[in-house]
Amino acid sequence: MRKKITVVGAGHVGETTAQYLADANLGDILLIDIVEDMPQGKGLDITEAGPVRGFDVMVKGTNDYADTKGSDLIVITAGMPRKPGMSREDLFTANKEIMSAVLDGIMPHNPDTMLLVVTNPLDIMTYHAFKKTGLPSNKVFGQAGILDSTRFRSFISMELGVSMRDTQAMVLGGHGDTMVPLPRYTTVAGVPVTELIGKDRLDEIVQRTRMGGGEIVKLLKTGSAYYAPSAAVAQMADAVINDAKRVLPCSAYMEGHYGLKDIYIGVPVTLGAGGVEKIWELKLTDDETAMLKKSAATYKEHLKILGY
Repeated sequence: MRKKITVVGAGHVGETTAQYLADANLGDILLIDIVEDMPQGKGLDITEAGPVRGFDVMVKGTNDYADTKGSDLIVITAGMPRKPGMSREDLFTANKEIMSAVLDGIMPHNPDTMLLVVTNPLDIMTYHAFKKTGLPSNKVFGQAGILDSTRFRSFISMELGVSMRDTQAMVLGGHGDTMVPLPRYTTVAGVPVTELIGKDRLDEIVQRTRMGGGEIVKLLKTGSAYYAPSAAVAQMADAVINDAKRVLPCSAYMEGHYGLKDIYIGVPVTLGAGGVEKIWELKLTDDETAMLKKSAATYKEHLKILGY
């Protein structure tokens, strides 16, 4: 029996995620949105690409949360996108209300599902989803570090003129300006990037990674990134649906890991059929630990704004 993946929100991120999931043949996909007929049209359009793209799954659209029943994985992309001049934090109140409405719609039909949160501000919205649903923490996780690390990998590839497939990167911390890229754990064909790029130039690349989302928002002027975020979601979905046991940087719930408690933040995890099956604690320098704790402290303050 095919798996069922629901994507909530049929905007740019949602529709592109549905396309990438279909291309990967991960399971039948339900695209849901509050805009009447829009997800139905996009779902049909994606399905009709199947004979050319070579996938056999169905992509359907709906406006009814009852249709989500039986979802093995629910990806939440619904929310207000960032606009020029806005930070992820500016989205707090509006997207909390949207997230609450989404959860009220899906949970009665899917009490044991897994939630993959994409809505910004990512770590805050993932925490809200965890608290509101009461699901075990391993079943609620956010797409954060994969997007940040793939941006880091891309910038390194551009700098060195090497294949993106040969670059690997690790990014910790919140999905935002307080993220903590780790050059020591970032490699090109196994060679630490610190041996290939001078410190000053590497610092510039690290800073560009931190501001990667804002750079795209500034260029697009009317929206935010969706191709790379959707690709990151598809990688996470593959790990869960196929029980791939991938070690990936995701937003996960801290219960003493890295000295942090009761917060969602980006760390390397083993992602499989059980959701977040293990959190890996890397050996950090004092400076890296300080940056991670600063990132966590920032989000703790943000959570207070939302009443947590």
